[in-house]
Amino acid sequence: MAAIRWRAWRPIVLPLLFAGALLLAWQELTGWLAVSPMLLVPPSAIWSVLVQAWPVLLAQSWPTLVNSVVGFLLASGLGIALGGALVVSRRVEQAFWPHVLIFQLIPKVAVAPLFIIWLGMGPTSRLAFAVFLSFFPIAVSAATGFRAADPTALRLCRSLTATTWQTFLRVRVPYAIPHIFAGLKVGVTVAIIGVVIGEFVTAQEGLGYIIMFASSAAQTALVFATIALLCGIGLLLYGAVALGEWFVRRWYGAPISAGGFE
Repeated sequence: MAAIRWRAWRPIVLPLLFAGALLLAWQELTGWLAVSPMLLVPPSAIWSVLVQAWPVLLAQSWPTLVNSVVGFLLASGLGIALGGALVVSRRVEQAFWPHVLIFQLIPKVAVAPLFIIWLGMGPTSRLAFAVFLSFFPIAVSAATGFRAADPTALRLCRSLTATTWQTFLRVRVPYAIPHIFAGLKVGVTVAIIGVVIGEFVTAQEGLGYIIMFASSAAQTALVFATIALLCGIGLLLYGAVALGEWFVRRWYGAPISAGGFE
């Protein structure tokens, strides 16, 4: 029984132990090596600044969180819809798939200034850039998942005269769920990256703006505290996607692997 409990808790306990050991080593080494606080601060100083500046950081995290969530939701809807269209329609695949691959290969940060030129310095450009970053990994993962359906199941649907829509919902979607959620987990993280990059350049609010302000003022502890808060937001959103995946598995009534139902 103890071994079973340990196996259940091990994925949680081991990362926490490693993080604790890393923070302890960080704390001790910064003091032992007498590192300048302008270069690197110990975790205790980061925690102190995080507690002191918590009201400001919490208020500034709201626009970052809202833009990240909205951008991720828009990218998810568009990416899954395009992924399905690429599989259902051969003409759509021939027209769009090469362009999806080309845009996937473009260094996304390099085109960020274009969004500012096109959409201005407001939140619209940051939101659009977040959608742009998130869209392609979600679309590619969704298309890959919809294509992963068992050919035998597809042939069976055709033999039973099932419509394209029925085949898509009953066969392709279950097989695509692991791939879709893998893309969503990537998309939700890069959505935050897109918003923060936009805040570096255009915003006067948000956690990206706080990082740039603290960097210009050589407030290294505040930079690390803001990054820690961004990591917390990223983990929260990633956990929400993982929870959504768990609910979908429960709704289908069976565990879903990369090859469909187990």
